[in-house]
Amino acid sequence: MVLDISVVVIYAAAMLLLGWYGMRRAKTQEDFLVAGRNLGPGLYMGTMAATVIGGASTVGTVRLGYVYGISGLWLCAALGAGLLVLNLFLAKPLLRLRICTVTQVLERRYSARTQQASALVMLAYALMLAATSVIAIGTVMQVLFDLPLWISILVGGGVVVIYSAVGGMWSLTLTDIVQFVIKTAGLMLILLPICLYRVGGWDQLVARLPASSFDVTYIGWDTIATYFVIYFFGIMIGQDVWQRVFTARSERLAAVAGSLAGLYCVVYGLVGALVGMAARVLLPELDNPNNAFAAIVQASLPDGVRGLVIAAALAAMMSTASAAMLAGSTVLAEDLVPLLRQGKPLADVRWHRLLTLLVGLAVLGIALVVDDVLNALTTAYNLLVGGMLVPLIGAIYWRRATTAGAIASMLLGCATAVVFMVRDGLAANTPIYASLAMSTASFILISLAQRSQQRSLSGIQS
Repeated sequence: MVLDISVVVIYAAAMLLLGWYGMRRAKTQEDFLVAGRNLGPGLYMGTMAATVIGGASTVGTVRLGYVYGISGLWLCAALGAGLLVLNLFLAKPLLRLRICTVTQVLERRYSARTQQASALVMLAYALMLAATSVIAIGTVMQVLFDLPLWISILVGGGVVVIYSAVGGMWSLTLTDIVQFVIKTAGLMLILLPICLYRVGGWDQLVARLPASSFDVTYIGWDTIATYFVIYFFGIMIGQDVWQRVFTARSERLAAVAGSLAGLYCVVYGLVGALVGMAARVLLPELDNPNNAFAAIVQASLPDGVRGLVIAAALAAMMSTASAAMLAGSTVLAEDLVPLLRQGKPLADVRWHRLLTLLVGLAVLGIALVVDDVLNALTTAYNLLVGGMLVPLIGAIYWRRATTAGAIASMLLGCATAVVFMVRDGLAANTPIYASLAMSTASFILISLAQRSQQRSLSGIQS
């Protein structure tokens, strides 16, 4: 165990060192927020994949594999599909806009009021998404190092807060590349082969699990559809992912490297599900499936190797947490703080560092009071998709959309998601569908009513 702890401590120290190096490169606002819009293919592919594959994707997919078998891959498959479509079809127009936030698209189509309302929704999403990965970090450290959960959250999450705040996107890019390599080696090349070896090989895995574990739709078509509604669309409109798109050096680079990142996510989901299935064979009496990843690592791997795989898992979690923290601080700096400064943006990098630090502290507070990674992830995407999807699509495709309709759609969509999550539970499918229905209805009806009112006033004046 001492060797494992040493490996993890070295990894954490390396992340802080890379954060310091990123700070030296982040000399301007554009450096801090979007890495100077100058990432090459390797950096772009690695940072994009690292951003999307986080704590919930790792711990959550292993848990789904433990419970549902190979069909647990659908969570990561939905994320990967969203990343693929985003980079193939949306990256090109996004890069030409030369913006920093999702909400600036709405401001250009509607008005400044729409930008501010959408920024509140995006900030709530970013905080919950970051908290998801910080919770996952705490869960892994708690099980493997026998620490209280709150200490695990503060220590692990604190490392992320520090390197995110000091160097911004350059720190995140550098740490993401290291994290991408570590988690690929740790989960795909070490953990999965060892788990299959412990089980007795593929034939034994097939023999010792029910046939349903190898049915790719066993998790249920309703759950698969919900994953795509929440995560596929969520990836395409999330600030944390868009902010990575803005770092690409060229449009073609984003299309090619971003598509490879999407395919990587699907493979990662398959690996996670298979690890969960091996855990079901080796640890059939596990009390809490949420601990399946930590438990199989602890039970199957020798000292030292265990520490490397723990570092791989922490890498996945830290990359998503840091991306969401920077996304939240960017929304604050670009969309909300200027309200208090009579429209003046924050040009000093020091202010961006301070806001990122404050967002990180808020994330740690949320992580201390929420205890389930998949529920936290679902909450984040329910708020994002339920509140932002319809007005964003309307901004692109419907000329009759109005500012009032967009604002009502965002606020009522989010409120409906919250009501149904309270009524039916965070893991229920109803919140996303109810919020989308309310968001769509209010968007169309209020936009049409406002257009009708404007025509009537125009007729009276003439």
